[in-house]
Amino acid sequence: MNMIDNQRAKEATGHAVAARVGIGGPVGSGKTALIEALIPVLHARGVDLAVVTNDLVTKEDAERLRRSGLIDPQRVAAVEAGACPHTVIREDPTLNIAAGDELEARFPGVELILFESGGDNLASTFSLDLVDWWIFVIDVAGGDDIPRKKGPGTLRCDLLVINKQDLAPHVGVDLPRMLEEARSVRAQRPVILTDARRGDGVGDVADQIMKAVLFR
Repeated sequence: MNMIDNQRAKEATGHAVAARVGIGGPVGSGKTALIEALIPVLHARGVDLAVVTNDLVTKEDAERLRRSGLIDPQRVAAVEAGACPHTVIREDPTLNIAAGDELEARFPGVELILFESGGDNLASTFSLDLVDWWIFVIDVAGGDDIPRKKGPGTLRCDLLVINKQDLAPHVGVDLPRMLEEARSVRAQRPVILTDARRGDGVGDVADQIMKAVLFR
């Protein structure tokens, strides 16, 4: 169900249908840290949300969020992706769809579900059968050549987040050039710099979600 269908369903039934936003990216890019930073910002804006995490054979990220104190632990579901993290968000997202449906049934007021993919590579993308809109997270420590490699995740996502901007001077990254190249390969579609640990840029990410997904 896409965002237009969500709005139509809400108008037809009088009940909210949760928008679904994917957050993908390579291992260690800061996907979970971004979610931890987004939760209080979105809560402060009155957003009723839940989270589905994906890990290979554990529930590590889900447990981290449940222990964080940022969100009701019951609002965090975990999917074990097995050997191929992209399969359960793209080729066969059945497990994730079911996890989202279960959260919606358990919390009827939920209006936004964040789906965190397992750590993957630059080719990782989300099926639009699963999400309405998705974010791809890269980080400066991975190298300033990532935008030039033009991976599908970088090119196709609705929002590209370049995380750990604070590390740029320590890893020899020309951050303005990396940002310029990212915008160029994405034909000026949205790119945001963040330091998720410190909260820098997180409000801008929330702004994009509010405008593009929740229509506020």
